[in-house]
Amino acid sequence: MRVPGIIYADERLLKDIYKDKALEQVANVAFLPGIVNASMAMPDIHWGYGFPIGGVAATDIEDGGVVSPGGVGFDINCGVRLMRTNLEFDEIKPKLKDLVYALFSNVPSGVGSKGEIRVSAKEEKEILLKGSKWAVQNGYGVEEDLKFTEENGAIHGADPACVSDRAYDRGKAQSGTLGSGNHFLEVQVIDQLYDRDICDAFGFDLGQVTVMIHSGSRGFGYQICEDYSKNMIHCLQKYNLNVPDRQLACAPVNSPEGKAYLGAMRCAANYAWANRQCLMHLSRLTFEKVLNKSWQKMGMSLVYDVAHNIAKIESYDVGGKSKKLCVHRKGATRAFGPGHPALPDEYKKIGQPVIIPGDMGRNSYLLIGTQQAMDETFGSTCHGAGRLKSRTAATKSINAEQLLKDLESKGIIVKASGRGTIVEEAPEAYKDVNEVVDVVHNAGISKRVCRMRPLGVIKG
Repeated sequence: MRVPGIIYADERLLKDIYKDKALEQVANVAFLPGIVNASMAMPDIHWGYGFPIGGVAATDIEDGGVVSPGGVGFDINCGVRLMRTNLEFDEIKPKLKDLVYALFSNVPSGVGSKGEIRVSAKEEKEILLKGSKWAVQNGYGVEEDLKFTEENGAIHGADPACVSDRAYDRGKAQSGTLGSGNHFLEVQVIDQLYDRDICDAFGFDLGQVTVMIHSGSRGFGYQICEDYSKNMIHCLQKYNLNVPDRQLACAPVNSPEGKAYLGAMRCAANYAWANRQCLMHLSRLTFEKVLNKSWQKMGMSLVYDVAHNIAKIESYDVGGKSKKLCVHRKGATRAFGPGHPALPDEYKKIGQPVIIPGDMGRNSYLLIGTQQAMDETFGSTCHGAGRLKSRTAATKSINAEQLLKDLESKGIIVKASGRGTIVEEAPEAYKDVNEVVDVVHNAGISKRVCRMRPLGVIKG
Protein backbone atom coordinates (compact mmCIF):
# COMPACT_ATOMS: atom_id res chain seq x y z
CA MET A 1 0.00 0.00 0.00
CA ARG A 2 1.32 3.44 -0.92
CA VAL A 3 -0.89 5.17 1.67
CA PRO A 4 -3.02 4.02 4.64
CA GLY A 5 -6.72 3.23 4.45
CA ILE A 6 -9.13 5.26 6.58
CA ILE A 7 -12.71 4.14 7.28
CA TYR A 8 -15.24 6.53 8.82
CA ALA A 9 -17.51 4.31 10.92
CA ASP A 10 -18.55 3.40 14.44
CA GLU A 11 -18.35 -0.06 16.02
CA ARG A 12 -21.91 -0.91 15.06
CA LEU A 13 -21.46 -0.08 11.37
CA LEU A 14 -18.02 -1.68 11.28
CA LYS A 15 -19.60 -5.07 11.97
CA ASP A 16 -21.60 -4.75 8.75
CA ILE A 17 -18.61 -3.45 6.81
CA TYR A 18 -16.69 -6.64 7.67
CA LYS A 19 -19.36 -8.76 5.97
CA ASP A 20 -18.25 -8.13 2.38
CA LYS A 21 -14.96 -7.39 0.60
CA ALA A 22 -15.18 -3.61 0.86
CA LEU A 23 -12.26 -3.36 3.31
CA GLU A 24 -10.08 -5.35 0.92
CA GLN A 25 -11.05 -2.88 -1.79
CA VAL A 26 -10.04 0.08 0.40
CA ALA A 27 -6.61 -1.56 0.71
CA ASN A 28 -6.44 -2.21 -3.05
CA VAL A 29 -7.24 1.44 -3.86
CA ALA A 30 -4.32 2.45 -1.61
CA PHE A 31 -2.01 0.98 -4.30
CA LEU A 32 -3.11 3.43 -7.01
CA PRO A 33 -0.16 5.32 -8.54
CA GLY A 34 -0.03 8.91 -7.34
CA ILE A 35 -2.60 8.45 -4.55
CA VAL A 36 -2.39 11.19 -1.91
CA ASN A 37 -2.77 10.96 1.90
CA ALA A 38 -5.10 7.93 2.17
CA SER A 39 -7.60 5.61 0.55
CA MET A 40 -10.79 6.68 2.34
CA ALA A 41 -14.22 5.19 2.83
CA MET A 42 -17.38 6.70 4.23
CA PRO A 43 -19.72 4.87 6.67
CA ASP A 44 -22.07 3.82 3.83
CA ILE A 45 -19.22 1.78 2.30
CA HIS A 46 -20.03 -1.54 0.62
CA TRP A 47 -18.57 -3.78 -2.05
CA GLY A 48 -18.43 -2.34 -5.57
CA TYR A 49 -16.61 -2.69 -8.89
CA GLY A 50 -12.89 -2.14 -8.16
CA PHE A 51 -13.41 0.72 -5.72
CA PRO A 52 -15.79 0.23 -2.81
CA ILE A 53 -19.01 2.22 -3.04
CA GLY A 54 -18.47 4.95 -0.48
CA GLY A 55 -14.82 5.30 -1.51
CA VAL A 56 -12.81 8.51 -1.91
CA ALA A 57 -9.32 8.72 -3.42
CA ALA A 58 -7.30 11.61 -4.82
CA THR A 59 -4.27 11.27 -7.07
CA ASP A 60 -1.56 13.86 -7.72
CA ILE A 61 -1.67 14.65 -11.44
CA GLU A 62 1.91 15.98 -11.62
CA ASP A 63 3.23 12.94 -9.75
CA GLY A 64 1.91 10.31 -12.17
CA GLY A 65 -1.54 10.24 -10.63
CA VAL A 66 -4.08 8.08 -12.43
CA VAL A 67 -7.78 8.15 -13.19
CA SER A 68 -9.73 4.88 -12.92
CA PRO A 69 -13.23 4.26 -14.37
CA GLY A 70 -13.77 1.83 -11.46
CA GLY A 71 -13.25 4.80 -9.14
CA VAL A 72 -16.30 6.50 -10.64
CA GLY A 73 -18.53 3.53 -11.30
CA PHE A 74 -21.07 2.52 -13.92
CA ASP A 75 -23.76 5.08 -13.11
CA ILE A 76 -21.64 8.15 -13.81
CA ASN A 77 -22.98 11.21 -11.94
CA CYS A 78 -25.69 9.25 -10.26
CA GLY A 79 -26.74 12.02 -7.90
CA VAL A 80 -29.54 13.61 -5.99
CA ARG A 81 -31.38 16.93 -5.94
CA LEU A 82 -33.65 18.42 -3.32
CA MET A 83 -36.51 20.78 -4.07
CA ARG A 84 -38.27 22.85 -1.40
CA THR A 85 -41.95 23.81 -1.48
CA ASN A 86 -44.02 26.21 0.61
CA LEU A 87 -46.64 23.44 1.05
CA GLU A 88 -47.46 22.00 4.47
CA PHE A 89 -48.03 18.27 5.00
CA ASP A 90 -51.64 18.84 6.15
CA GLU A 91 -52.28 20.77 2.95
CA ILE A 92 -51.32 17.93 0.60
CA LYS A 93 -52.45 15.02 2.81
CA PRO A 94 -55.92 14.69 1.22
CA LYS A 95 -54.38 14.57 -2.27
CA LEU A 96 -51.21 12.65 -1.47
CA LYS A 97 -52.36 9.41 -3.12
CA ASP A 98 -53.42 11.27 -6.28
CA LEU A 99 -50.10 13.06 -6.30
CA VAL A 100 -48.02 9.90 -5.97
CA TYR A 101 -50.04 8.07 -8.64
CA ALA A 102 -49.76 11.05 -10.99
CA LEU A 103 -45.99 11.26 -10.46
CA PHE A 104 -45.70 7.55 -11.21
CA SER A 105 -47.73 8.06 -14.38
CA ASN A 106 -45.86 11.16 -15.59
CA VAL A 107 -42.26 10.26 -14.75
CA PRO A 108 -40.96 7.34 -16.83
CA SER A 109 -39.34 4.73 -14.60
CA GLY A 110 -38.07 1.16 -14.69
CA VAL A 111 -35.39 -0.79 -16.54
CA GLY A 112 -34.83 0.56 -20.07
CA SER A 113 -37.62 3.11 -19.69
CA LYS A 114 -37.91 5.69 -22.44
CA GLY A 115 -39.14 9.24 -22.09
CA GLU A 116 -41.07 11.62 -24.29
CA ILE A 117 -38.07 13.91 -24.55
CA ARG A 118 -36.63 12.79 -27.88
CA VAL A 119 -33.63 14.57 -29.36
CA SER A 120 -31.74 14.50 -32.65
CA ALA A 121 -28.12 13.34 -32.81
CA LYS A 122 -27.05 16.99 -32.96
CA GLU A 123 -29.11 17.86 -29.89
CA GLU A 124 -27.76 14.87 -27.98
CA LYS A 125 -24.24 16.22 -28.44
CA GLU A 126 -25.49 19.59 -27.17
CA ILE A 127 -26.78 17.86 -24.02
CA LEU A 128 -23.34 16.31 -23.49
CA LEU A 129 -21.71 19.75 -23.63
CA LYS A 130 -24.35 21.94 -21.97
CA GLY A 131 -25.88 19.57 -19.39
CA SER A 132 -28.68 21.22 -17.42
CA LYS A 133 -28.34 24.39 -19.47
CA TRP A 134 -29.65 22.49 -22.51
CA ALA A 135 -32.70 21.47 -20.49
CA VAL A 136 -33.36 25.02 -19.29
CA GLN A 137 -32.92 26.44 -22.81
CA ASN A 138 -35.51 23.95 -24.05
CA GLY A 139 -38.13 24.86 -21.44
CA TYR A 140 -37.41 22.21 -18.79
CA GLY A 141 -36.61 24.63 -15.99
CA VAL A 142 -35.42 28.14 -15.26
CA GLU A 143 -32.04 29.85 -15.19
CA GLU A 144 -32.00 29.95 -11.38
CA ASP A 145 -31.96 26.12 -11.29
CA LEU A 146 -28.46 26.17 -12.80
CA LYS A 147 -27.06 28.32 -9.98
CA PHE A 148 -28.02 25.67 -7.43
CA THR A 149 -26.57 22.69 -9.30
CA GLU A 150 -23.02 21.42 -8.75
CA GLU A 151 -20.84 22.79 -11.60
CA ASN A 152 -23.89 24.83 -12.64
CA GLY A 153 -25.14 21.65 -14.26
CA ALA A 154 -22.30 21.22 -16.77
CA ILE A 155 -18.68 20.31 -16.12
CA HIS A 156 -16.17 21.76 -18.59
CA GLY A 157 -14.00 19.47 -20.71
CA ALA A 158 -16.69 17.11 -22.02
CA ASP A 159 -15.64 15.62 -25.37
CA PRO A 160 -18.43 13.96 -27.39
CA ALA A 161 -15.80 12.54 -29.79
CA CYS A 162 -14.67 10.20 -26.98
CA VAL A 163 -18.11 8.57 -26.68
CA SER A 164 -18.86 5.28 -28.46
CA ASP A 165 -21.76 4.83 -30.89
CA ARG A 166 -23.18 2.21 -28.51
CA ALA A 167 -23.33 4.77 -25.69
CA TYR A 168 -25.11 7.25 -27.98
CA ASP A 169 -27.64 4.58 -28.92
CA ARG A 170 -28.34 3.70 -25.28
CA GLY A 171 -28.77 7.31 -24.23
CA LYS A 172 -30.81 8.88 -27.01
CA ALA A 173 -34.27 7.93 -25.70
CA GLN A 174 -33.57 7.99 -21.96
CA SER A 175 -33.48 11.73 -21.21
CA GLY A 176 -36.08 12.56 -18.57
CA THR A 177 -36.34 9.01 -17.21
CA LEU A 178 -35.83 7.89 -13.63
CA GLY A 179 -34.32 4.48 -14.33
CA SER A 180 -34.39 1.45 -12.07
CA GLY A 181 -32.80 0.01 -8.94
CA ASN A 182 -32.18 2.51 -6.16
CA HIS A 183 -33.32 5.49 -8.23
CA PHE A 184 -36.39 7.23 -6.88
CA LEU A 185 -38.56 10.31 -6.70
CA GLU A 186 -39.83 11.00 -3.19
CA VAL A 187 -42.32 13.40 -1.63
CA GLN A 188 -41.15 14.11 1.92
CA VAL A 189 -41.93 16.17 5.01
CA ILE A 190 -39.39 17.82 7.32
CA ASP A 191 -39.74 16.19 10.76
CA GLN A 192 -36.63 17.33 12.62
CA LEU A 193 -34.57 20.55 12.67
CA TYR A 194 -31.00 20.45 13.97
CA ASP A 195 -29.78 24.00 13.32
CA ARG A 196 -32.46 26.67 13.44
CA ASP A 197 -30.31 29.44 11.94
CA ILE A 198 -29.21 27.37 8.95
CA CYS A 199 -32.75 26.06 8.44
CA ASP A 200 -33.89 29.69 8.33
CA ALA A 201 -31.22 30.37 5.70
CA PHE A 202 -32.64 27.53 3.59
CA GLY A 203 -36.24 28.61 4.31
CA PHE A 204 -37.01 25.30 6.05
CA ASP A 205 -39.41 24.57 8.90
CA LEU A 206 -41.13 21.57 10.50
CA GLY A 207 -44.03 20.11 8.50
CA GLN A 208 -42.78 21.58 5.23
CA VAL A 209 -43.00 19.39 2.11
CA THR A 210 -39.87 18.66 0.04
CA VAL A 211 -39.21 16.62 -3.10
CA MET A 212 -36.08 14.54 -3.62
CA ILE A 213 -34.94 13.06 -6.95
CA HIS A 214 -32.23 10.39 -7.24
CA SER A 215 -31.11 9.35 -10.72
CA GLY A 216 -28.08 9.23 -13.00
CA SER A 217 -26.80 8.95 -16.56
CA ARG A 218 -28.83 5.82 -17.37
CA GLY A 219 -27.54 3.43 -20.04
CA PHE A 220 -25.42 6.21 -21.55
CA GLY A 221 -23.09 6.47 -18.54
CA TYR A 222 -23.11 2.72 -17.97
CA GLN A 223 -21.81 2.11 -21.49
CA ILE A 224 -19.02 4.67 -21.11
CA CYS A 225 -17.80 2.97 -17.93
CA GLU A 226 -17.96 -0.43 -19.63
CA ASP A 227 -16.07 0.83 -22.69
CA TYR A 228 -13.25 2.47 -20.75
CA SER A 229 -12.92 -0.17 -18.02
CA LYS A 230 -12.09 -2.69 -20.74
CA ASN A 231 -9.92 -0.36 -22.80
CA MET A 232 -7.80 0.74 -19.85
CA ILE A 233 -6.62 -2.77 -18.98
CA HIS A 234 -3.93 -2.48 -21.66
CA CYS A 235 -2.76 0.78 -20.03
CA LEU A 236 -1.52 -1.17 -17.01
CA GLN A 237 1.24 -2.73 -19.11
CA LYS A 238 1.74 0.28 -21.40
CA TYR A 239 2.45 2.64 -18.48
CA ASN A 240 3.91 -0.02 -16.13
CA LEU A 241 1.17 0.46 -13.56
CA ASN A 242 0.85 -2.12 -10.80
CA VAL A 243 -2.55 -2.53 -9.15
CA PRO A 244 -3.81 -5.59 -7.25
CA ASP A 245 -7.16 -5.83 -9.09
CA ARG A 246 -7.85 -5.53 -12.83
CA GLN A 247 -11.09 -3.74 -11.94
CA LEU A 248 -8.81 -0.86 -10.91
CA ALA A 249 -7.61 -0.50 -14.52
CA CYS A 250 -6.41 3.06 -14.89
CA ALA A 251 -4.23 5.46 -16.88
CA PRO A 252 -2.24 8.55 -15.97
CA VAL A 253 -4.57 11.55 -15.93
CA ASN A 254 -2.39 13.35 -18.50
CA SER A 255 -2.11 10.35 -20.86
CA PRO A 256 -4.21 10.18 -24.07
CA GLU A 257 -6.29 7.38 -22.50
CA GLY A 258 -6.80 9.30 -19.25
CA LYS A 259 -7.84 12.45 -21.11
CA ALA A 260 -10.22 10.47 -23.34
CA TYR A 261 -11.93 8.85 -20.35
CA LEU A 262 -12.33 12.17 -18.56
CA GLY A 263 -13.78 13.70 -21.78
CA ALA A 264 -16.32 10.88 -22.05
CA MET A 265 -17.06 10.75 -18.30
CA ARG A 266 -17.82 14.49 -18.31
CA CYS A 267 -20.27 13.90 -21.19
CA ALA A 268 -22.09 11.37 -18.99
CA ALA A 269 -21.98 13.73 -16.01
CA ASN A 270 -23.61 16.47 -18.08
CA TYR A 271 -26.18 13.99 -19.43
CA ALA A 272 -27.10 13.09 -15.82
CA TRP A 273 -27.49 16.73 -14.75
CA ALA A 274 -29.75 17.37 -17.76
CA ASN A 275 -31.71 14.24 -16.86
CA ARG A 276 -32.36 15.30 -13.26
CA GLN A 277 -33.30 18.78 -14.49
CA CYS A 278 -35.91 17.23 -16.82
CA LEU A 279 -37.19 14.97 -14.00
CA MET A 280 -37.64 18.01 -11.76
CA HIS A 281 -39.56 19.75 -14.55
CA LEU A 282 -41.90 16.75 -14.88
CA SER A 283 -42.40 16.77 -11.09
CA ARG A 284 -43.29 20.47 -11.09
CA LEU A 285 -45.83 19.93 -13.90
CA THR A 286 -47.40 17.04 -11.97
CA PHE A 287 -47.74 19.07 -8.76
CA GLU A 288 -49.34 21.87 -10.82
CA LYS A 289 -51.89 19.49 -12.33
CA VAL A 290 -52.87 17.74 -9.07
CA LEU A 291 -52.85 20.77 -6.76
CA ASN A 292 -54.07 23.28 -9.36
CA LYS A 293 -51.43 25.91 -8.63
CA SER A 294 -48.37 27.06 -10.51
CA TRP A 295 -45.07 25.60 -9.31
CA GLN A 296 -43.90 29.16 -8.62
CA LYS A 297 -46.83 29.72 -6.23
CA MET A 298 -45.97 26.44 -4.50
CA GLY A 299 -42.39 27.69 -4.06
CA MET A 300 -40.92 24.65 -5.82
CA SER A 301 -37.34 25.88 -6.11
CA LEU A 302 -34.16 23.84 -6.21
CA VAL A 303 -32.15 23.70 -2.97
CA TYR A 304 -29.17 21.94 -4.57
CA ASP A 305 -28.09 19.07 -6.84
CA VAL A 306 -24.98 16.99 -6.07
CA ALA A 307 -23.12 14.21 -7.88
CA HIS A 308 -22.30 10.87 -6.24
CA ASN A 309 -20.17 9.07 -8.82
CA ILE A 310 -17.60 11.32 -10.46
CA ALA A 311 -13.91 12.20 -10.82
CA LYS A 312 -13.09 15.90 -10.56
CA ILE A 313 -9.90 17.93 -10.94
CA GLU A 314 -9.63 20.04 -7.76
CA SER A 315 -6.85 21.87 -5.92
CA TYR A 316 -5.91 21.11 -2.30
CA ASP A 317 -3.08 21.91 0.07
CA VAL A 318 -0.85 18.83 0.32
CA GLY A 319 2.18 19.11 2.59
CA GLY A 320 2.05 22.90 2.45
CA LYS A 321 1.85 23.07 -1.35
CA SER A 322 -1.18 23.63 -3.56
CA LYS A 323 -1.63 20.52 -5.69
CA LYS A 324 -3.97 19.75 -8.56
CA LEU A 325 -5.59 16.42 -7.77
CA CYS A 326 -7.95 14.00 -9.51
CA VAL A 327 -10.53 13.33 -6.79
CA HIS A 328 -12.53 10.13 -7.25
CA ARG A 329 -15.84 10.11 -5.38
CA LYS A 330 -17.60 6.81 -5.85
CA GLY A 331 -20.76 6.70 -3.79
CA ALA A 332 -19.58 9.83 -2.02
CA THR A 333 -20.80 13.43 -2.01
CA ARG A 334 -18.84 16.64 -2.48
CA ALA A 335 -19.08 18.57 0.81
CA PHE A 336 -17.28 21.89 0.33
CA GLY A 337 -17.04 24.07 3.41
CA PRO A 338 -18.02 27.73 3.87
CA GLY A 339 -16.28 30.27 1.67
CA HIS A 340 -15.43 27.94 -1.20
CA PRO A 341 -15.47 29.85 -4.51
CA ALA A 342 -17.42 27.04 -6.26
CA LEU A 343 -20.48 27.71 -4.11
CA PRO A 344 -23.30 30.10 -5.08
CA ASP A 345 -23.36 33.34 -3.06
CA GLU A 346 -26.42 32.14 -1.12
CA TYR A 347 -24.40 29.27 0.41
CA LYS A 348 -20.94 30.83 0.78
CA LYS A 349 -21.41 31.62 4.47
CA ILE A 350 -22.96 28.30 5.50
CA GLY A 351 -21.26 25.74 3.24
CA GLN A 352 -22.43 23.47 0.45
CA PRO A 353 -25.75 21.66 0.89
CA VAL A 354 -25.15 17.90 1.23
CA ILE A 355 -28.21 15.78 0.43
CA ILE A 356 -28.24 12.28 1.94
CA PRO A 357 -31.11 10.02 0.88
CA GLY A 358 -31.98 7.04 3.05
CA ASP A 359 -34.38 4.22 2.20
CA MET A 360 -38.08 4.36 1.43
CA GLY A 361 -39.12 3.51 4.99
CA ARG A 362 -36.90 5.73 7.13
CA ASN A 363 -35.32 9.17 6.69
CA SER A 364 -33.30 11.40 4.44
CA TYR A 365 -31.13 14.33 5.51
CA LEU A 366 -29.88 17.73 4.52
CA LEU A 367 -26.40 18.51 5.83
CA ILE A 368 -23.77 21.11 4.97
CA GLY A 369 -20.10 20.73 4.09
CA THR A 370 -17.37 21.83 6.51
CA GLN A 371 -13.79 23.10 6.53
CA GLN A 372 -12.87 19.84 8.26
CA ALA A 373 -14.01 17.94 5.17
CA MET A 374 -11.73 20.18 3.09
CA ASP A 375 -8.82 19.35 5.42
CA GLU A 376 -9.45 15.60 5.84
CA THR A 377 -11.48 14.08 3.00
CA PHE A 378 -10.88 16.28 -0.05
CA GLY A 379 -14.22 17.96 0.61
CA SER A 380 -16.18 14.68 0.69
CA THR A 381 -18.72 12.87 2.83
CA CYS A 382 -21.15 9.91 2.60
CA HIS A 383 -23.81 9.66 -0.12
CA GLY A 384 -26.63 7.61 1.42
CA ALA A 385 -27.46 4.70 3.67
CA GLY A 386 -25.34 2.11 1.88
CA ARG A 387 -26.47 -1.33 0.91
CA LEU A 388 -26.62 -4.05 3.58
CA LYS A 389 -28.16 -6.97 1.67
CA SER A 390 -27.58 -7.93 -1.95
CA ARG A 391 -30.58 -7.69 -4.25
CA THR A 392 -30.67 -11.49 -4.41
CA ALA A 393 -30.65 -11.85 -0.62
CA ALA A 394 -33.36 -9.22 -0.27
CA THR A 395 -35.54 -10.99 -2.84
CA LYS A 396 -35.23 -14.30 -0.94
CA SER A 397 -35.94 -12.89 2.53
CA ILE A 398 -38.51 -10.10 2.10
CA ASN A 399 -42.21 -10.43 1.30
CA ALA A 400 -43.45 -7.65 -0.99
CA GLU A 401 -47.07 -7.71 0.24
CA GLN A 402 -46.07 -7.48 3.90
CA LEU A 403 -43.54 -4.75 3.14
CA LEU A 404 -46.16 -2.61 1.38
CA LYS A 405 -48.55 -3.09 4.32
CA ASP A 406 -45.82 -2.07 6.77
CA LEU A 407 -45.00 1.05 4.76
CA GLU A 408 -48.68 1.94 4.40
CA SER A 409 -49.10 1.66 8.17
CA LYS A 410 -46.43 4.34 8.47
CA GLY A 411 -48.33 6.54 6.01
CA ILE A 412 -45.93 5.90 3.13
CA ILE A 413 -47.37 5.30 -0.35
CA VAL A 414 -45.10 3.41 -2.74
CA LYS A 415 -45.49 2.97 -6.49
CA ALA A 416 -42.93 0.91 -8.39
CA SER A 417 -42.58 -0.62 -11.83
CA GLY A 418 -42.39 -4.12 -10.30
CA ARG A 419 -42.65 -6.08 -7.04
CA GLY A 420 -39.03 -7.14 -7.51
CA THR A 421 -37.87 -3.56 -7.17
CA ILE A 422 -39.88 -3.10 -3.99
CA VAL A 423 -38.21 -5.99 -2.14
CA GLU A 424 -34.74 -5.19 -3.54
CA GLU A 425 -35.09 -1.66 -2.19
CA ALA A 426 -36.73 -2.56 1.14
CA PRO A 427 -35.48 -0.71 4.24
CA GLU A 428 -34.00 -3.99 5.56
CA ALA A 429 -31.74 -4.10 2.50
CA TYR A 430 -30.01 -0.89 3.64
CA LYS A 431 -28.05 0.33 6.62
CA ASP A 432 -29.88 2.74 8.89
CA VAL A 433 -29.16 6.16 7.38
CA ASN A 434 -29.59 7.75 10.82
CA GLU A 435 -26.53 5.80 12.04
CA VAL A 436 -24.55 6.68 8.90
CA VAL A 437 -25.31 10.40 9.25
CA ASP A 438 -24.42 10.29 12.96
CA VAL A 439 -20.92 9.17 12.00
CA VAL A 440 -20.19 11.92 9.45
CA HIS A 441 -21.76 14.56 11.71
CA ASN A 442 -19.78 13.46 14.77
CA ALA A 443 -16.60 13.18 12.69
CA GLY A 444 -17.14 16.80 11.61
CA ILE A 445 -16.91 16.18 7.84
CA SER A 446 -20.48 17.44 7.40
CA LYS A 447 -23.06 18.92 9.72
CA ARG A 448 -26.74 18.00 10.17
CA VAL A 449 -29.28 20.67 9.19
CA CYS A 450 -32.65 18.89 9.05
CA ARG A 451 -34.26 15.48 8.58
CA MET A 452 -37.07 14.42 6.26
CA ARG A 453 -39.34 11.36 6.30
CA PRO A 454 -40.97 9.86 3.21
CA LEU A 455 -44.65 10.35 2.36
CA GLY A 456 -44.78 9.01 -1.17
CA VAL A 457 -42.14 7.12 -3.14
CA ILE A 458 -41.80 6.41 -6.87
CA LYS A 459 -39.31 3.62 -7.54
CA GLY A 460 -37.75 2.66 -10.84
